[in-house]
Amino acid sequence: MNKTYIEDHASLVELCQKLATADVLAIDTEFVRTRTLYPKLGLIQVNDGENLALIDPVAVDDLSPFWQLLTDEKICKVLHACSEDLEVFLTAANCRPVNLIDSQIMMSFLGHGLSMGYAAMVSHYLDIEVDKSESRTDWMKRPLTAKQLDYAQADVDYLFQLYPRIYKTLEQKGWLDAAKQESELLIEKKFTPIDESKLYRNIKLSWKLSPKQLYLLQYLASWRFQQAKSRDMPIGFIAKDHTLFALAVHNPDNVGIMANLEGVEMLDVRHKGKSMLMVLKRAGQEDRGEYPERILRLDEYPGYKQIFKKVKTFIAEKAEKIELLPENLASKKQINQFLSWHFKLNNAPEYSQTIDILTGWRKGVFGNELSSYANNDFK
Repeated sequence: MNKTYIEDHASLVELCQKLATADVLAIDTEFVRTRTLYPKLGLIQVNDGENLALIDPVAVDDLSPFWQLLTDEKICKVLHACSEDLEVFLTAANCRPVNLIDSQIMMSFLGHGLSMGYAAMVSHYLDIEVDKSESRTDWMKRPLTAKQLDYAQADVDYLFQLYPRIYKTLEQKGWLDAAKQESELLIEKKFTPIDESKLYRNIKLSWKLSPKQLYLLQYLASWRFQQAKSRDMPIGFIAKDHTLFALAVHNPDNVGIMANLEGVEMLDVRHKGKSMLMVLKRAGQEDRGEYPERILRLDEYPGYKQIFKKVKTFIAEKAEKIELLPENLASKKQINQFLSWHFKLNNAPEYSQTIDILTGWRKGVFGNELSSYANNDFK
């Protein structure tokens, strides 16, 4: 195995020329995300079985040769638990990978649950204990220690070794295509732009608000997200949910009133009080009386608990027949997405193509049957 540390552009180009002929690349990233909205890329690890390289993005400004590998459909990219890696690719280069499969998703179709860690996977197959003590280290600090480098190399060393074995088993069991589709679904969700106009729906207790109050909350939530993006700060550092909720309820017109509202965080008032008043004022000036509809809680829909239980039982029975875990078929969130669509709640999508249960591999395995069952039994 040729192991290299890449810290200049010429070496990166040379490496990527070699990697471009590979059939499979094992990839991982290390990043820091403590006080920022976006992850800060600290290291890229890649292994094609002959070349194991650690790419230093702090030293190399232009990573385009590597991003080109991610978009090469001839090369299969395998990552483990890649949700945050995808976010790194998105925010660092707006690079949407193709022909990618997640080994954690693959393991879930082999009966290991939805969140099997990398160390547990290595232990399961190789009986090797991977040292994870460096997982929370500062990957932006230079120079990296020998222990950090060993840790980073291990993440793609064992992954490349295990991938063919997992692939073959999954193919034999008939779930390889489903795992590929799940990986692509994860990519699709990560790369779907955030609709700022709907962020208010994610704020706790927003269902309690009137349409006019939701209108104010909509403005506040959009403003907060824009602030977080421009300053690269977590949204909670801009203003807390309960502060925005209280402001939407009471619509204060001065900082003194704002500071005395129940639920308002004093730090939010101190740092952003005047800005939030300006947001409320602007919302009032632009008010045309076109307010969001009240949010209907799915769990308050007549018979929801019984209906949810029926769906969960239906899925569990189907999962047992096809020898999968019920959570592979549908999470609670996916069941609720389906039910919201079925009952046409909260501006649910009109078309089934946006409902996870009714698309892709799920549709044929149980989605069509569940839809028919719901039409007949969920009155």
